[in-house]
Amino acid sequence: MRIDGRLGNRQASQLSRLALRAQGLATRAPFGKGLAGAAHAIEHLGYVQIDAISVINRAHFHTLWTRVPDFRAQHLEQLVREAKVFEYWFHAASYLPFRDFRYSLPRMHALKKGKRHWGISEDPRLLKGILERIRLDGPLKARQLSDTRHQGSSPGWWNFGPIKRALAQLQMQGDLLVVAREGFEKTYDLMERAVPAEVDTRMPTSVELAEHLVALALQAHGILGVSEIVHLRKDPALRRAVQEILREREATGELVRLQISGSEYFAQASAIESTLKMGRRRVSLLSPFDNALIHRRRTLNIHGFDYALECYVEEKKRQFGYFCLPILFGDEFVGRADCKAHREAGMFEVKHLSIEHPPKDFGRFREALGHSFKRFADWHNCGQIRIVRTSPKHLSFNNVLEA
Repeated sequence: MRIDGRLGNRQASQLSRLALRAQGLATRAPFGKGLAGAAHAIEHLGYVQIDAISVINRAHFHTLWTRVPDFRAQHLEQLVREAKVFEYWFHAASYLPFRDFRYSLPRMHALKKGKRHWGISEDPRLLKGILERIRLDGPLKARQLSDTRHQGSSPGWWNFGPIKRALAQLQMQGDLLVVAREGFEKTYDLMERAVPAEVDTRMPTSVELAEHLVALALQAHGILGVSEIVHLRKDPALRRAVQEILREREATGELVRLQISGSEYFAQASAIESTLKMGRRRVSLLSPFDNALIHRRRTLNIHGFDYALECYVEEKKRQFGYFCLPILFGDEFVGRADCKAHREAGMFEVKHLSIEHPPKDFGRFREALGHSFKRFADWHNCGQIRIVRTSPKHLSFNNVLEA
């Protein structure tokens, strides 16, 4: 199948539904509920990105809350304590299922052999000292390691800033693992003690890693491209292995190659040929770091939604707002909402609500959006919602919040 330029309506809906269904955004509770649902969601998605921006609840909670009814932050903390998930790097700092632990080993080994990573600590005395301290005293937090009573060296060497960077380095190179987290305070233990005995720790080959990434992309996205699969993985052998796997599966008829607006994608032939249906049309307010739209070019090509996170843009150059949440209605991205939770005041503020693609069933959309805002505000313990600005100006939504 070759699709050049803009997608036709039927093609666009089919591909968008395929991607959204794979992401768990087509029905209300695709992974189940509560703790078990959160574990299932992370296994299916392959990772959930961790982010510290707190104008609303943080991205790792938001991504799971969108897909798992009754999700609570404590569920994620419990999954870490129970060694069901672990913290490491995917394309960014993330929670990953322990099932996939071995596929993080190539990065760990490369960093231990000297490959550079941001936040690296270059003081071997500090790295060695931290490992020895945790080996003797058991799991520790950064603030416990900075206790001057255990300093054992000259002032300025064993202090909080360098310790946090050293802990990050030791975690990245596979010496330490986060075994508990309360908010953003982590507890570390030796990797050799923290990894469950049943976890596969064999080093994968480039081909095995490629097979894993392709399978994960098909499972979690439905539609995949080489650039997204190997995103930020600068390994020519891995890229070649991925390309070869896709060519082989295309040759057998399992995968179909798609050319969309100059980009190449693959999808399962059976999924392309089937009739895909969505559940009841509802509104989802997605995190800017949601797995469904983290690859911006793919989001534009597949969903027709041009999205950028403007908190990294100079304020006067922002078009929509600091922290805009994409608005998904059924299988359509219809706009975005720049939101901020004023938790102490109990006020959920929508600074700018932009509806760029008003749905045909606008009455149903307004009702669903109002319900979604109320539910989202409740999650932030905010009893009031205020919409400050709407684009286009003639659209009004405040009355749906009063119902």
